[in-house]
Amino acid sequence: MDLNADSGESFGSWTMGNDASMFRIVSSANVACGFHAGDPVTMLDSCRAAFELDVRVGAHVGYRDLHGFGRRAMDMSFDELFGDVLYQLGALDGMAHAVGASVDYVKPHGALYNRIVHDVEQAEAVVAAIHAYDPGLPVLGLPGSALLRIAEESGHPVFREAFVDRGYMPDGTLVPRSQDGALVHDAAAVVERAVRFAVRGEVLAVDGTVVRVKPDSLCIHGDTPGAVELAAAVRAGLEEAGVEIESFA
Repeated sequence: MDLNADSGESFGSWTMGNDASMFRIVSSANVACGFHAGDPVTMLDSCRAAFELDVRVGAHVGYRDLHGFGRRAMDMSFDELFGDVLYQLGALDGMAHAVGASVDYVKPHGALYNRIVHDVEQAEAVVAAIHAYDPGLPVLGLPGSALLRIAEESGHPVFREAFVDRGYMPDGTLVPRSQDGALVHDAAAVVERAVRFAVRGEVLAVDGTVVRVKPDSLCIHGDTPGAVELAAAVRAGLEEAGVEIESFA
């Protein structure tokens, strides 16, 4: 099972998360590409650290929304979104190559991630940009999303992820952050959910419904309080349950 976390989200003198510690726990790092978070130095440092610790680098592409951290949905034309995603891929890949690493997959961020679960036009723009950059680049996303369906139809390897610290709706989508139950804070509950995802392929939705999810990767957010300790507990819980941690990329 792959374990991924968002990273490279610091900007200038402002710091978010503890990437140095998180990279020692996860097998894949979703590195911000400078649009929703991150800057050139942070991107470079993130790629270097990931390479040195044998962590796969993913392009965490998002809306051009530094002020809102990419968590505000945006109406964009096909060409606008195509260009923005292509720009981010090229930027991060350049940084990665400079330190001997590479971009091994793509995972959209925040509001873009959520929107292209259902928004076919925006999903097509994102996939078209990925395909134009590298027709064989893997895509990581939510099971049943328009993104993964279109990416698979376009010939890309697709991988499905689950969120160990996010609430789920009965239809398998994430509880919006504006609603109660969006985040799971209890460490024991998060570990239990991670093991249940990996071993049984399921999770309890906020209404108690059992939702079937068979993920290739488990995501734990790196910007929440105690994220490193929580990630370490998740990894330990998975390994205790006999789950080997290995990147899908």
